[in-house]
Amino acid sequence: MLPEVKKILYASDIDKGSRPAFRAAVSLCGHYNSEITFLHVLEPLSSSAQSIVDTMMNDESLHELHDQSIINVSNKLKERVSRFCETELEENEMLTDAQVHARVEEGTPWKTILSVADDIDADVIVMGTRTHSAMGQFLLGSTANKVMHNSKRPVLIVPLS
Repeated sequence: MLPEVKKILYASDIDKGSRPAFRAAVSLCGHYNSEITFLHVLEPLSSSAQSIVDTMMNDESLHELHDQSIINVSNKLKERVSRFCETELEENEMLTDAQVHARVEEGTPWKTILSVADDIDADVIVMGTRTHSAMGQFLLGSTANKVMHNSKRPVLIVPLS
């Protein structure tokens, strides 16, 4: 017997072309009548970029800009989910506000995805991956690859174009 899937973590870079992965998460959600946490991870600035920003802005302005950026990305996620529902879902597939939660976190993407999966006790992680050269995958690795190899829960990887 297959395990129940009540909590789905959908991790996205929110770039164009990531809809197929969200579609897979929505399909799982509909099949199991579960909930989706839509996660976007913001990577921290490099130390040199952070130094430049620090010299240009005072701490108060920087914190205000940071907080506003988090709110803007969260609103973008909510708008994206709403637009997806309007354009791609049938009436019987509609997601409720209780089924989809937008979450924005900061950190190293693959580590943050695993941490949030633990935090919400996700039953499955759904994410997309774009094709990269074999050499690029070997040298850098991809976020999806790192999540897949370090996760203690199932990971559904959806190829993106």
